[in-house]
Amino acid sequence: MSTLRTNALEGMDAKNSITIVAGAGNITTTNVQEGLCKAWLRADADGATLLDSFNMTSITDNGTGDYTPTFANDFSNALYSLTATAQHGGGDNNDSRIMTQQDRNVTAGASRIRRTTANGASNENDGDYNVSVHGDLA
Repeated sequence: MSTLRTNALEGMDAKNSITIVAGAGNITTTNVQEGLCKAWLRADADGATLLDSFNMTSITDNGTGDYTPTFANDFSNALYSLTATAQHGGGDNNDSRIMTQQDRNVTAGASRIRRTTANGASNENDGDYNVSVHGDLA
């Protein structure tokens, strides 16, 4: 069994966050609120079906392998970090799948993503995919 030990827990700041000062001679300060995932999802291979999620309202299916997840609570701007992973579907296609964020379609309330083969030859719509988003909520 592990025990969490800290030297200090400091109170709320203007953003209602809490800061943890690590112990054992380490003077590093970590802002817990800044490091938390603010939205995530797991979606079905059809692209638009949320299997499970946090702070997501829906997904727009823009076509094969082209999706726009919409956040329930907007971010303060479009400068958040979005990470997406794609599972490879069944069948005999050995190409890996990658997810990319389409920069021209990023807003505080949604972000368009694309699922392609690793060589970018085509959009794909097989296997589930996952998205996590870090940033400041509005």
